[in-house]
Amino acid sequence: MFARKVAMTGFTKQPLFFSEAALRACRMLLCVCMLAAASARLAPAQVFTSLETFSGPNGMLPTGLVQDRSGNVAGITGAGGREGDGTVFRRPPQGPLVTVHNFDFLHGSSPSTLMLGTDGNLYGTTFNGGRQAEGVVFRLSFVNVALTVLHDFTGKDGATPNALTEGADGNFYGTTAGEGVSTIGTFFKITPAGVLTTLGGFNQTYAGPEGGVVQGTDLNFYVATRNGIHGDGTLFRVTPTGAGTVIHSFDGDDGARPNGLVEGADGNSYGTAVAGGADNQGTIFKINTAGELTSLYDFDGGVHGSLPSASLIQGTDGNFYGTTCGGGIDGNGTIFRITPDGVLTTLHRFNGDDGACPLAALLQHTNGKFYGTTLLGGNSTKCFDGCGTLFSLDVGLGPFITFVRPFVEVGSGVQILGTGLTGATGVTFNGVAATTFSVVSDTFMGAIVPDGATTGPVQVTTPGGTLTSNVNLRIVR
Repeated sequence: MFARKVAMTGFTKQPLFFSEAALRACRMLLCVCMLAAASARLAPAQVFTSLETFSGPNGMLPTGLVQDRSGNVAGITGAGGREGDGTVFRRPPQGPLVTVHNFDFLHGSSPSTLMLGTDGNLYGTTFNGGRQAEGVVFRLSFVNVALTVLHDFTGKDGATPNALTEGADGNFYGTTAGEGVSTIGTFFKITPAGVLTTLGGFNQTYAGPEGGVVQGTDLNFYVATRNGIHGDGTLFRVTPTGAGTVIHSFDGDDGARPNGLVEGADGNSYGTAVAGGADNQGTIFKINTAGELTSLYDFDGGVHGSLPSASLIQGTDGNFYGTTCGGGIDGNGTIFRITPDGVLTTLHRFNGDDGACPLAALLQHTNGKFYGTTLLGGNSTKCFDGCGTLFSLDVGLGPFITFVRPFVEVGSGVQILGTGLTGATGVTFNGVAATTFSVVSDTFMGAIVPDGATTGPVQVTTPGGTLTSNVNLRIVR
């Protein structure tokens, strides 16, 4: 069982009188000042675009997104579709949206966030469905649009699986939120062939892992749970073999119910908590490698949002981007940017027609734009609160490259996603030129890591200019 620093087995002057006209003028001035203050941090230089409104037959309740090799934005809906069990969709940056798979309960129901594997397939989990109705791990091929169930959870090996990540060793890692043998939630590894190993479990104190896992540059995994010694959630560091260490227990004042972490370029990790903080409306925090947590921002439920329900991502400008499910305009949620020092700017406030309650992390496409979904809202009349939307947000950031998996050995291949890769004439690894590379398409290429390459940024020289990676490529040995 997870425990603190143990291996898994397992918050007398005369009064003044004013005329009614003067009072009205003062009230008007006060309103203007309040509106100006509320809008002071609403950044003007961005373009928000509603791309799709889900209607039920093409899905409803969309969440996470991923970029595939062809430059499509691919995602899932948690319900709707032909059988009502959710869908997988993809959409080129210029549209239109295409439904590529309808779940049917036997092969999973209520899918969670997708991820792109190094074999070119999409991988994911479903919260429900499968032969034991406890959720599944699946692989989806875009080549023949075929879905394969890799594992059906039984309850004994966990239930209600969260999002996956592909580890540096080529296996997939994840958590389940429920059940397990004498546990409440599990940490597991599954091979591309579908062989699942339960590496450990969570006890009553630390129950409820959610939000999936993230592998850090130290090759350990980081997991957030709903519960902890204070009842407000915990952050764990877990080795690839399953030994877990508590790195922080939330107490409500510094947040409650963390959503997971993202490792920043400065070596610190950043995250959100859906509740807790000064007004119990959620927090943004950073935590260093020693486990020292710093609160960066407390949401108050007002115009800047409340209830941040998804992890952050770091943009190519070095700032972090995220969403809130509540607050903003009529409680419909917001998109925000926050600096590593905690200066928050509201980029968009949802009004219901353009979406409500963005519940999943944003995706920064290699064209520089951000893409996201809202769980509710939109102009569809087939759902009581709207079936959800797909949107983009352009804040003026340029194209870049990224990796399907940011861990690689010298002499092996790295897979690169980008925009405008056709005609590329060179690739460098932290300044060391590659002698072998191949452009597959305008949005996908590969290169062999040369001798002498070290951990650092990768650059690709294209006819349109030099593209730099948004994260460092970690050279493992």
